This record gives sequence, structure tokens and C-alpha cells, in this order.
Amino acid sequence: MADANATEIGAAEFLKQLKKTFENLPNDIPIFLFTKPGGDDIFTQSSRQVIRAFREITDKIIFREYDLNHNYAKKWNVDRAPTMLIDPERYHIRWLGAPMGEEGRTLLETLLLVGMGNSRLNEQAIKVLKKIDSPRQVRVFVSPSCPYCPQEAVNAIKAAIEMPEFVSVELVDIQCNPDIAEKYSAQSVPQTYANDILIGQGARSEEIFSLSLQKLEPVTLFIPDNDAELVETDLVIVGGGPAGLSAGIYAQRSGLNAAVVEKGALGGQVATTPVVENYPGFTQVGGKALVDIMVSHALEYVPIFQGEEVLSVGKGNPLTVKTSRRMFHTKAVLLATGAQHKFLNVPGEKRLSGSGVSYCATCDGPLFSGKNVIIVGGGNSAVTEALHLRNMGVLVTLVHRRDALRAQEYLGKILENSNIPTLWNTEVKEIRGKKRVESVLLENNKTHETTEMNLQGVFVSIGYEPSVALAEKAGVTLTEQGYTERTSPVFIRRAMWKAATSRL
Repeated sequence: MADANATEIGAAEFLKQLKKTFENLPNDIPIFLFTKPGGDDIFTQSSRQVIRAFREITDKIIFREYDLNHNYAKKWNVDRAPTMLIDPERYHIRWLGAPMGEEGRTLLETLLLVGMGNSRLNEQAIKVLKKIDSPRQVRVFVSPSCPYCPQEAVNAIKAAIEMPEFVSVELVDIQCNPDIAEKYSAQSVPQTYANDILIGQGARSEEIFSLSLQKLEPVTLFIPDNDAELVETDLVIVGGGPAGLSAGIYAQRSGLNAAVVEKGALGGQVATTPVVENYPGFTQVGGKALVDIMVSHALEYVPIFQGEEVLSVGKGNPLTVKTSRRMFHTKAVLLATGAQHKFLNVPGEKRLSGSGVSYCATCDGPLFSGKNVIIVGGGNSAVTEALHLRNMGVLVTLVHRRDALRAQEYLGKILENSNIPTLWNTEVKEIRGKKRVESVLLENNKTHETTEMNLQGVFVSIGYEPSVALAEKAGVTLTEQGYTERTSPVFIRRAMWKAATSRL
């Protein structure tokens, strides 16, 4: 009961602060919602409800609703519903679909930015965008179930606000507009196009997004100017997953001036886990919900620099940590970079990634409702994601290279009771398709018989490997298994102790 009361108090305080923030905005926020003549669907109803909910918070929102036959629809070339235009006289921002789920975060930030009339982009990103001298029509594919989508979508919104003379943005909800997703073979989110050129997959930092938009090509590295901001601290923690957030809390409680740096979405792999079972205090909890609790807790203690990639860790006293936005001078560095999913490394996998090949059932599963897919793997994650896909109406088959699951017996029984077909002793040898996944070549590793299976999606869940690229750059010794030698709690205590004692 006490926890419930605390949650209610926290929500009330957040709402109070949000209302005050809207009150201080200098600009009104016109929203035009276009709907189908003669009837509503669930997406239109949801869009209307979300907008009304925000209007209860602030009177800065000026809401107008028209159907597709209205002159305004012709004026702004709106031809499908629901479509939402936000301040169309000043900016070119349109939303195809309903801002539900994770997309609600995107809408909130968009409203605040439009109300401020300021992109709030960092200086490095603005310098890149100012080099654009021709139109950029940006299209970002998103999904309500994707925790990574808001970061990429807001990058696009910020660019449109910073450069309204050149940048227009269209956010496409793949659940509401599967035909557009099919046209672009966008079967993984977030996925970003500019002038119909694919410029990025996944959530990226503001700088990398801006550079890819300026160059009209995918970009993976951004080198900041030499006049980047300098921050001095005792401990820099690289990684904003559960380990990094926990380290930040305990470092700050131990008297250290710490900072957490995370290039992507906070929470790591947990954020995309459909259900986390038996985490202390929770019998079952959604991965994203658990991450939100962790992040809120960590922010009470330690500053988090999200959307910044650590480019290098320089030796010396102090150590120099260079990110895509600033430099840190620090006495110690704690690497909590976690792991990344493993690849099948078969023909067609890389080429069709994002076009039917996926590594996140939470993000991409809804687009495959009613379609045939396989999920490759036999561990806890693979079984959990297979069950999650089945619950979304996806026709899923589990493909496992062994004759028994590695998953917990409890999950195995649920899988069996769910009547999800399983192909034992089977490996994927090739993923086939021209623009999107059309079939896979499977081989039975006992009989060596090969078969071709027609399908529309391949979800890969075969485990993880440590993310140690930064550790290798810093000269950290790795074990034969590819892990850093000093990832034990002992090393964490030593790193904190080194930072603390160097202050004495």
C-alpha cells in the first residue's frame, strides 16, 4: 500500500510539473487531426483521446479536426487517416497513425519543442544541419511497442524545427500503415529514410542522425569539434543498462562525483524484453516498465548523459574520455557496456536486416501479425519471444539446432502447451528474398537434409556476445571467451576505491 501511495504521489507531482512547463511555453501549439469521412477506426479514436488528454493539461493546444474532404486536407496534401499535423504553418511535421504506447513520449516532447519554438539540439548537431542547402523529406518508421523509436523520431522532429525551410518529417506508425512499411520493406523499427534513401536503422545520437541527414547516407561515426565541453568527474560509467545504472547509484552514495554515459536507449536488453520473471520484488514485470523504475531511481543520484557515444578513453592522470558531444576528465572509468545480440552469419541475413530479419520481437512483432515467421534459438529469450509473437497473432515456428531446449523447463512447458511448432536439430543456412524475406533454407544437422520454407520474417534470438570494442581500444585484456578480465564486483570496488582515494 505504501508503494502504491508513493507511486500516486510521484505521478501527481509529475503532472503538476508538466502543467507548469506548458504554462511557461511562449507559443501556442496548433494540432490538426484528419479523419476518414463517415466513421472512425481504433487509431483515429486513440489519436483523438490522446490529444484530448493533453488538452486537459494545457490550454496551449489549439485542436482542430477535419475529414479528408476538407480544403485543409488538399492544402497540406493529406490523403490518409488518421493524420496529425502539428503547427503546419510553421513546421512540416506530420504523424501517420496514433501516438500510442512508446509514441506518446515522442508526442509529448514534440509538443514541448513546438511550444518553445526551439529544437534544443546540441551545438555539434546544429553545425552539421546548417550545411544542408536542399530539401530533406524525412520518413521515420515507428511502432508503439518500440522503446528505441522515440529517440530517433525526436531527432527528426528536432531537425524539422531547427531547419523548417529544408526539413520535413513524416512519422509512420507501421501498425496503422502496414502498406507504407511494405512499400519500403521497413519491417524493423526505427528505420529512417530521407528523400527515399535509407539513412539509418535503429536509434542514434543527434549528431549521427544529423550527419546522415546531411550526407543522405548511413553514418556510424561522428567526431566532435575540438572545442567540445569539458566535464570533470571522479568516475565515468560507460553504459546505461542495469549494471551501469546500479553502479552510478552506489558510486554517488559512496561520495564519488560520477556520471553515466549511454549512447542508446537506457536499460539495455531489458528494455526490449517482453516479460521479466522473478526479478526481486516482481513475479512478472514488463521489461520497459522495470527499466523506467531503474532510470527514475538512478536519476535521483547520478547525472545521465544519454545519446552520447564514447569514442575513446585516453590514458593519463586524469583519464580523458571523449564522447560524441564532450570530453570528461576523470580519475577512473567503469565499463558496463553489456552485450549485443549474436548474428547467424548466413547469406542474406545482413542484406535483409530490417526487411524481415529482426532481432527484437517487442519492436517489430506487431507488423507480422497473421504472417509466417520463424524464431531461431532455444534459450529463455527465444522461447519468451516466441510466446510473445504468438500472443500478437504471429504464426511462429521455433527453429533450434539441438534436440532439446536450453530454456528453463517452466518456459518449455508453456511453449508446448501453446502449440507452437518446433523444428529440432535444424539450422538456418540461408535467408532468401529480393527486397524482403521470402523464404529460408533449412538443414537438419542429423540427416543433412535441406528444405526451403516460405515465410515473411526471421527473428534471431541465439544469445549475446560481450560489447568489448571500447575495452579493446582502451587496452583492456580479454579472456578467451571475449570478456574483459576484470568484470567482477571486485574490479568495480577497486575502480571506485581508486577514484575515492585519489581525492584524498
